[in-house]
Amino acid sequence: MTQTDITIDRLAAIGQDNADYLISRIRSIPGFPKEGINFRDFMPVLADAKAFGLMLDALEQALPVPADEFDAIAGLEARGFLFGPALAARLGKGFIAVRKAGKLPPETIGESYALEYGTATIEIESGMVAPGERVLIVDDLIATGGTAKAAADLIRRAGGEVAGFSFVMELIGLDGLAVLGDVPSSTLVTMPA
Repeated sequence: MTQTDITIDRLAAIGQDNADYLISRIRSIPGFPKEGINFRDFMPVLADAKAFGLMLDALEQALPVPADEFDAIAGLEARGFLFGPALAARLGKGFIAVRKAGKLPPETIGESYALEYGTATIEIESGMVAPGERVLIVDDLIATGGTAKAAADLIRRAGGEVAGFSFVMELIGLDGLAVLGDVPSSTLVTMPA
């Protein structure tokens, strides 16, 4: 990945050298899971303690709303599970797992959404969101915004309020943030789809 592939201006708060170091740990894998898709791999960030710490620093500094304006963090399966709990622990917040359908044994609340070919469903355990609880939704990546919007709809159906969205990366040209409406959101980096 070269500097021309990625926009890092939103990482300015952690300093240019740290931003460059963090970006150097994000891998692009062309043709996965199918031809024409560039998979953005964050696993090298997690394997590097310095990079992981920098990622959490940057996420914390780029929160779309102040930390006292939300009560919990919801992370989307699968890679939102990697950053969401760590950020929640750092901020002294609880974590709500937004899972793919059929993964949770207790009673659940689900929300279906459209995919390119068909539909998918995400779920949370019933009772995980308290009435009026303000929730920040965290994920590694926003592309078309379908999963993030479904998560927001799910949090609202459960009685909560969506305080904002926090993403590590936005794939540009897919208008994912526009799908989320006027809810505050932040991304750290942008890359071409």
